[in-house]
Amino acid sequence: MLLTCLEIFAARIVDVTLGTIRTVFFVRGKTIQPFIIAFFEVLVWYAVARETLNTNGNAFLIAISYAGGYATGTFIGSLLSKKFIKGIVSVQIVVKKNSEKLTNNLRQKGYALSVLELKNDYEGNNKDMLYIQVNNSKLKELINIVKRFDKNAFIVVSDTKIVQNGLIK
Repeated sequence: MLLTCLEIFAARIVDVTLGTIRTVFFVRGKTIQPFIIAFFEVLVWYAVARETLNTNGNAFLIAISYAGGYATGTFIGSLLSKKFIKGIVSVQIVVKKNSEKLTNNLRQKGYALSVLELKNDYEGNNKDMLYIQVNNSKLKELINIVKRFDKNAFIVVSDTKIVQNGLIK
């Protein structure tokens, strides 16, 4: 019974990890990778579901193994997606007015950015908005640089599907 629970747990990790990665590829506009991954994901899921439904053991332990594998697969899939699937993110950063030191530092480090002047926020202050497209692998570095110059910077990050005619670090 314990071996069956471990098999179900491990197989659910595999199929849900594949599902998470497939979803990330799909959201990023890919079509071939999700197609291939979906085949193997459902193949593993079918084997797990069949084993689960044909087991005469303690239903509670089977359910715990099934749910635990699902949760663990979601976690592992998200980690693998962040680590291995390349993507581009849009970063909007609102900083204090006169942010020349920050913008110069970012440009020296190879970041292409646009600066927009913001007038009269809700407190009546003028600020600058930096608009940057960056590979998601460089996002943490970018945020660390910004925080060194303005620890109160307002940062918004969004996934980007397509970028044309621009510079990206």
